[in-house]
Amino acid sequence: MTSVHESAVITRHSPEPPPNGPHHLTGGEALVRALAAHGVTQAFGIPGTHNLEIYRHLTAYGVAHVAPRHEQGAGYAADAYARVTGTPGVAITTTGPALLNIAAAVGQAYSDSVPLLVISPGMPLRHPRQSTGLLHEMRSQSEALRNVAAFSHRVSSVAEIGAAVARAFTLFRSERPRPAHIEIPLDLLEATESAGPARAAPPAAPRVPDAARIEEAAALLAHAERPALVLGGGARGAAAQCLALAERLAAPVATTANGKAIVDEEHPLSLGVSLHSTAVQEWLTTRDVVLAVGTELAESDIWTAEPLPLQGQLIRVDLDPAQMYAGLPADVPLVGDAAATLDALVTATAETTPRTAEAHTETATLKAARDDESRPRDAHWLPYLEAIRGVLDPDAIVTSDSAQCCYYGALPHLTLGPRARYLHPTGFGTLGYALPAAVGAKAACPDRQVVALSGDGGLQFSIQELATAAALQQPLVVVVFDNSGYGEIRDEMNARGDAPLAVDHARVDLPALARAYGGHGATAHSPEELAKLLSTALNTPTTPAPTLIVVPEESA
Repeated sequence: MTSVHESAVITRHSPEPPPNGPHHLTGGEALVRALAAHGVTQAFGIPGTHNLEIYRHLTAYGVAHVAPRHEQGAGYAADAYARVTGTPGVAITTTGPALLNIAAAVGQAYSDSVPLLVISPGMPLRHPRQSTGLLHEMRSQSEALRNVAAFSHRVSSVAEIGAAVARAFTLFRSERPRPAHIEIPLDLLEATESAGPARAAPPAAPRVPDAARIEEAAALLAHAERPALVLGGGARGAAAQCLALAERLAAPVATTANGKAIVDEEHPLSLGVSLHSTAVQEWLTTRDVVLAVGTELAESDIWTAEPLPLQGQLIRVDLDPAQMYAGLPADVPLVGDAAATLDALVTATAETTPRTAEAHTETATLKAARDDESRPRDAHWLPYLEAIRGVLDPDAIVTSDSAQCCYYGALPHLTLGPRARYLHPTGFGTLGYALPAAVGAKAACPDRQVVALSGDGGLQFSIQELATAAALQQPLVVVVFDNSGYGEIRDEMNARGDAPLAVDHARVDLPALARAYGGHGATAHSPEELAKLLSTALNTPTTPAPTLIVVPEESA
């Protein structure tokens, strides 16, 4: 079987042009040509009656394709592909219900600033406003997607298709990356018109704040007695600069979920994912200067709707100017690219004398306080997370779901280094992300270990993607902490004094289901058993296929 990785390197070549001119193409070919011009070599999606003209041209232009079993899975897979490669993920749907199926993934990508391009056909150009009962007809696809994406662009000619794709890639390269949707009327997909020459979005130079703002921020940081760094997903491309500045200032570093492991979580200045900790929040309020990079400091980061009552000066670095005034307004706003801005700050604070030993001690004390306050809740996951950590390679990719084992367990307690990646659906907080995201991550990085962490409730939103992983012969692993339902909502009902309702599920034989889909399945009743099963699945699989390992709640 040809792997996704192998099929992605097919040499691109254009089919013979139509006889009426070198740039006369169908809308479907004009689209695929535009994607190839922007370096796209991988797409995710499901073919349907209305998008076949797109699929017809993918192979000829060297665009490999993965077909998940549901459009939401295609969106999550493309999202993960974008996160681990740093290049936009592309998902193709057909009209109507297929596009609405992917809308949840678009909302998640918007929340997490992921460059996701969704492409769909739409109703014909001259389709009347009044319903005619055409297949997959809906009132307005563009209006629906416009409310969850950065923009939705319905083209009106074949020539406009290249411009629409270039518009999306310009957004991805020059602004806060967020999802975009391009709709091509289905009659334009089949129509042959002049498409003009292939166009590509121009490269974008990193945006850097003006020198006066840099000097102001650098002066505050250089003279700070109690500095702190808070890193979000927007700091991902500035890992080296974040570490250099943290060490120069002897500033402890806390991260959001999307900023996990930007600084090695074993580093003596790392507090890991800990903004939700009461101890860490109280500590932040005592800092005289806080530098926040690429983070909203939102409820999903600090787990409270009230902004942190910081007493010191707040310096914010972000591509998005709106973030300077959202939640916690910046005292010193630095609107620009994180890497370029932090490079300037590192240079401008060269004469700083750090209090390194004191900061290391302070960080260790804070981490212990963080763990003490959560130990009664989190303790049963810790030995299993240690077992997983012992098997993972330094560059492993872990995908995560909105599950207790993830946000209470793995996010703060599964320590990772900067070569690893942890992909979590924060903000929007979707369910069912982990497994299709693992498929997308493995398609992007076939030589890296990929492990998905999930609860049984969330897993069953997208469990059909085990079939996708099996068809692709992906030896990824899904570890499921099974509490027979929606554990978080069950706990919230109990805390309110309500009788639990609609949160308890009959236990499913998930290992058997994995085998039915063409993978492997097992149950681990101890950390030692989990480590053994995980090591075999990742390092010496009997056949290249996904493995699902259940950890029953009573075991954990």
